[in-house]
Amino acid sequence: MALTGTLDSEARRAAMAERLVREGALQLNHAAEEWGVHPMTIRRDFDSLVLSGVARRVRGGLVARGGDDFAERQYVQAGPKKAIADKLLPLIRADSAIALDSSTTVHALADALSGTPVSVVTNGLSAFQSLHGRDGVKAYLTGGEREEKNLSLVGSLAVLSVQQFTLDVAFLSTMSIDPVFGTSELTLEQLAVKRAMADAAETVVLAVDSSKFSTRARFRSLPLTAFDVLVTDLDPGDARLDAYRDAIPTIL
Repeated sequence: MALTGTLDSEARRAAMAERLVREGALQLNHAAEEWGVHPMTIRRDFDSLVLSGVARRVRGGLVARGGDDFAERQYVQAGPKKAIADKLLPLIRADSAIALDSSTTVHALADALSGTPVSVVTNGLSAFQSLHGRDGVKAYLTGGEREEKNLSLVGSLAVLSVQQFTLDVAFLSTMSIDPVFGTSELTLEQLAVKRAMADAAETVVLAVDSSKFSTRARFRSLPLTAFDVLVTDLDPGDARLDAYRDAIPTIL
């Protein structure tokens, strides 16, 4: 029986990508039956997932590409990331200067940003590509060493580039967030760039989906008190946010 036949193509592909991450493979016939659409539609979905780097083709279906890379993570929690981006957009004032980190959560904001004259500095190669040439947006890409895992630029040159800006708002995400430990990352290189963005900004916004709550990664990053605004996919009154209210003034 079709479980998700009413999903639009974007939501269906996001669901398929999450299934690939969990199970490692998708069969075309099974996918057509489960999502309640024609096999030709599933083939187009599969083509999109292959082009995005999430999967590779095998006889009768797809298998996930190895590694926790940007292309895979971009589809994971796609619905919550879209909800977060919708909340972030009103925080951007016309003619302001903002920073976007290289996370997939903040990349959703880059995809949604249009019609507002704004200057943007980012170390995210995908975010810069998305923003470059867009009406009203003046996009700056930091220098630095290319990091494949996050499709980003890191290192001392990336940090130095960020330090040249006076920013109104820095939009950051994190690998993990814990009420006591604060935010944490898997690499020291990403940590350094995020700290530089926070130091350069008048307002620091943490954008994180609820699946990362009460988790810890390898390297301690920023304390919760470094953030002015916490934006999540939850209702602001959700009890799961109570542990963060004393440290972060505004929760959206």
